[in-house]
Amino acid sequence: MTLSTQEQILIEQRVTNEAKSAGVAYLLWFLLGALGAHRFYLGRTGTGIAELLLFIFGWMTIVIGVGALLLVALGIWVLVDAFLIPGMVQAHKADVRKRLGMDVLISAGGPMVDTSKWSRKDRERLAAQAAREPRA
Repeated sequence: MTLSTQEQILIEQRVTNEAKSAGVAYLLWFLLGALGAHRFYLGRTGTGIAELLLFIFGWMTIVIGVGALLLVALGIWVLVDAFLIPGMVQAHKADVRKRLGMDVLISAGGPMVDTSKWSRKDRERLAAQAAREPRA
């Protein structure tokens, strides 16, 4: 089942509204990159926590020499992140677009349903079921 032009326009408007800003991500990277703030902003909580822990343990163990190694590794990771931010922003937009497309398919013929709190498996199952049913 394909989406109508009006539904596609609605989805793109919502994607634009919900999209993360590359400018904000770069600002967070520049100011708080070692703390993983840019990753938290972009929804990469797990790796944001990893960067934060590397920072904390790096400074806690700097006196025994291990910390310097951890901080160097963190510095390299943060530097590489500067090149990964555009891809992370695009991936976030793609995830939002996919979620909103599923919302439209699931809501076909009725009021729009917000499935953002549903599991991915449930959304995909219901979207497949909605695609098999004829539209009103």
